[in-house]
This record gives sequence, C-alpha cells and structure tokens, in this order.
Amino acid sequence: MEILRCENLTKLYGQGDSQTVALDHVSFSVEKGEFVSIIGPSGSGKSTLLHLLGGVDRPTSGQVIIGGQDIHKLNENQLAIFRRRHIGLVYQFYNLIPVLNVDENIVLPHLLDGRKMDRERLDQMVAYLGLTDRRNHLPGQLSGGQQQRVSIGRALFSHPALMLCDEPTGNLDRRTGEEIVSLLKESNRTMQQTLILITHDERIALQADRMICIEDGRIVRDERIRVLNSASGKEASL
Repeated sequence: MEILRCENLTKLYGQGDSQTVALDHVSFSVEKGEFVSIIGPSGSGKSTLLHLLGGVDRPTSGQVIIGGQDIHKLNENQLAIFRRRHIGLVYQFYNLIPVLNVDENIVLPHLLDGRKMDRERLDQMVAYLGLTDRRNHLPGQLSGGQQQRVSIGRALFSHPALMLCDEPTGNLDRRTGEEIVSLLKESNRTMQQTLILITHDERIALQADRMICIEDGRIVRDERIRVLNSASGKEASL
C-alpha cells in the first residue's frame, strides 16, 4: 500500500540570474513499511527533499501526498498538526530541549498536540531505546548516541505514518552510528515503520530495501536492493 507519493517536486531559491534549482521535478512513491535510503553528494538536494517531504519547507511547485493528503494544501497551523501526528523527524543534531529530561523530550510533541499521556507506551519506548536508567537525565548529561536515541523515541512515540531521518549518524562515531542505524532498522522491521533515511554514506544506504541517488536536484538512480521473501518472512538481497 502506498504511503507517500511526490510528483514533480521542484524547489527554487532566489530569482533571475541568482536563481538556484535545489530540486528539479522529482517524482517517486514509497510503500508502507518500506525502508528507503536517499544518497547524494553535498548540495545535491537530498536535505531539501526531506524538508519538503516533512512539511518543514514548501515546494515551488509539485505535490507531496502522505496517506492521501496533499500536505502543502494545508495552512501553516494544519500542517503543524499533521506533522505532529503523522511524521517523525530525526536530525543530525538531535534538537532536544536542554531543560527537559528524557521522558519529557520524548512526549513533548504528543502533549503539544493535546493528547493524553500514555504512560505504558512511554515505559515501553524508554525500554526499547535502552534508556531506562537515563530517563531522568537532561540532554547535557547524555552521550551523543543516547541523545539521538531520545530523538528517535520522540519521533516514534505518536506512531507516525512516516519516519524521516536526515543524516542521523552524521554527528556520531562509527560504532555509535551503527547502533543508531540498527535501532532504526529494528523499528522498521518490528513496527512496520516506513523509514526514509538521508545519508552521504553509501555503506549505510545499502542497508535499506531501496536506494535513491540524487545529483543536482534530480533522481539519477532508483535501485531496489532487497525484497521481502513472503514465504519465509525474511528479507533477501537482490
């Protein structure tokens, strides 16, 4: 079942001779539960694409349709609500609130949306993240990997339709980065969480089900890496 579709997505910055084409008529779709990596050199447009998919920025033209909703037809307030309820965002630099502890950072978007606290869900999430003995700590008292785990928990807590990750290992050492990728892959596998991960690291990109390569604002390659073997329920590399 299709969860995301973007059609002729274009983003221009500036005007006249100084105009820059960040994205140039990008189109693709993603199935529910799929893990897609998007790779490309610096300045290729991959982060711009993620910001448009997440409703953080608006396109010059084109559509982003998530769960049947053209998100850029929503006004700013409607779009903010849609993001909180349907999109989980994970960035390179965590974006945690420094005066809130682990629990509070995880549930903040959920509470901002006016929803009742699900204490059992929070306990399960903290345990899943391996942060049970850190839940009263502030971000400044956590390692980089632990802070990124909190940001992943915050993104996952409201059962989003889509997880978008922008260079989630870019600020971490290799071993810790591998742990974060493993955690994201586990959420994709066990929760059937649709995952789109932006990276410049092909080693990470090749762990996805599918890899899209962007150069100069255009898709130059869209490659299926592995498929789900329906008989065994296990993934098989192509």
